[in-house]
Amino acid sequence: MSGKSHIRKYTQPAMSPLLRALTFSRAAHEPVTQAMLLQCYTGLDAFRRGHGSRELFTTLGRQLLVAEELCRLGYESDDRMAIQEAHAAMMQIDTAAHENGIWATSGIDYAWLCFALDVFARQLAAASLESIAMAEAKMIEGLLTAGRLPALAETSS
Repeated sequence: MSGKSHIRKYTQPAMSPLLRALTFSRAAHEPVTQAMLLQCYTGLDAFRRGHGSRELFTTLGRQLLVAEELCRLGYESDDRMAIQEAHAAMMQIDTAAHENGIWATSGIDYAWLCFALDVFARQLAAASLESIAMAEAKMIEGLLTAGRLPALAETSS
């Protein structure tokens, strides 16, 4: 008889069975992705009408960062340029808001934002909730890192 113990150590899974089932369920997928897109299109419409705000700017900007992360994960990666151009359009909105107080977009900037949201819609349709959550986590990590960098630079000077 072997001297080895056959007692197995029980480890709890990182995700509950219910959450795991929901993550891979298309029934749970659509409401999540539709809510994300609705936020984007609501913001875009407000900017088009000249009724945008800092909050809508932040929401739309974060969703574009998620789209960029989904590109890095291989979803619609050929259209990464559209996402980058949409980021540039967002910077134009921010610059104009600082100059004249109006959160608005039009012309080519609006067209790039529309194209980027079309890419984002295709990404959300193709990606699993797990991939979307991963992209959101990377986006948040990137924002936190970006927020810390200026503080670190001030501390070291």
